[in-house]
Amino acid sequence: MPGTLSFEDLKAQVKDGTIDTVLVCAVDMQGRLMGKRFHAANFVEHSHEETHCCNYLLATDLEMATPDGYASTSWRAGYGDYVMKPDLSTIRPVPWLAGTAMVLCDLLDHHTHEAVPHSPRAVLKKQVARLEAMGFTAMMATELEFFLFEKSFDEIRKEGFRDLQPISGYNEDYHILQTTKEEAVMRPLRNCLYAAGIPVENTKGEAETGQEELNIRYAPALDCADHHTIAKHATKEIAWAHGRAASFLPKWHHDKVGSSSHVHQSLWKDGKPAFFDGDDDLGMSELMKHYMAGLIKYAPDYTWFLAPYVNSYKRFSKGTFAPTKTVWSVDNRTAGFRLCGDGTKGVRVECRIGGSDLNPYLAQAAMLAAGIKGIEDEMELAPPTKGDVYDAEKAPDVPRTLRAATETLRASEMLRAAMGDDVIDHYTRCAEWEQEEFDRVVTDWEIARGFERA
Repeated sequence: MPGTLSFEDLKAQVKDGTIDTVLVCAVDMQGRLMGKRFHAANFVEHSHEETHCCNYLLATDLEMATPDGYASTSWRAGYGDYVMKPDLSTIRPVPWLAGTAMVLCDLLDHHTHEAVPHSPRAVLKKQVARLEAMGFTAMMATELEFFLFEKSFDEIRKEGFRDLQPISGYNEDYHILQTTKEEAVMRPLRNCLYAAGIPVENTKGEAETGQEELNIRYAPALDCADHHTIAKHATKEIAWAHGRAASFLPKWHHDKVGSSSHVHQSLWKDGKPAFFDGDDDLGMSELMKHYMAGLIKYAPDYTWFLAPYVNSYKRFSKGTFAPTKTVWSVDNRTAGFRLCGDGTKGVRVECRIGGSDLNPYLAQAAMLAAGIKGIEDEMELAPPTKGDVYDAEKAPDVPRTLRAATETLRASEMLRAAMGDDVIDHYTRCAEWEQEEFDRVVTDWEIARGFERA
């Protein structure tokens, strides 16, 4: 499989004219790629060492507004610089853009050159390092769900995001005929990602009109998050190039099923699956049971990292395959956590709570922190829930609103111990601001409901 480029490979391709542009990218709080386009010659001669960006990139919202209340940066502090330090192991071609390569960066303090603790890659690296100190490697995989629409981003925006029309007219779950009609976008997506070193497994139609799913092979946690972020970015760019819009909004219409991002996870030790025990009825080791117990117990604490916006919570609805309860079940898609591959060396847990809008670095880090706590405290895993979990009245609920998830995040002693008070305070402020922005807006629903009748 084509893969990442070494720095020497990049220099050779710059010299022969194959590559003329390098995207130097950092990941922001929302999980987006932010950065600069470098002339490739300048990058290989100088800027591969470092470049700079404004430190507001980790203190803005989706609109790039600059809210107050962040300790790390502010108007009062003058919005200084971060160092963007290219991780040269992440250099890869960008086959959907002519003559272009990409590199991901870590964000460092301008003065100390220490990692910025609340930067998404640093948050995940910290939890990976904790596991490595315990002798484990986290292997993870994410599923990316999204909708394709008939018109382009620009057309939809100019029309006020009204009368949205998905690319298909019926539920296309596993549907080969309908997805054939979408291959103008999906085929180059698969092939370009593969050529960029992203281990794509497949795409398929999902359970709604115009809904797609992209599956990427499992990888170490940091690689998984990198793959997810690049794939999401590529999906939007390739759809745009073909006159379509690809949206990762979790719930774009109240009558439509939402889009998720399920996260599969397991721990390995010395190249072997540490979650597997052939003597257990379900193939689950004691380590796995402790990990899952922590994962489930602390699910309310980290729900914000899985569902970071007001819209995220519109997805949690009975009978939609989006979970409403924080319990586990065996191969049961109504539960918040599904045991997959039971009885085999591929045994793993799938968290089904996360939406398509999650930041994979933050989401994975939070789940790993919960799992580590379960292992450290040797937590006991409750028996699996059977049947339709939506009707399990005694099962704990997933936090149902952004407000509720903000408060469980703020109060989480586990996450504060694992990530640091500064990190949790930073992302709590991010959550607060999102709610504040929503609260001040008058929605179309309110006007239509009460304009005459109130």
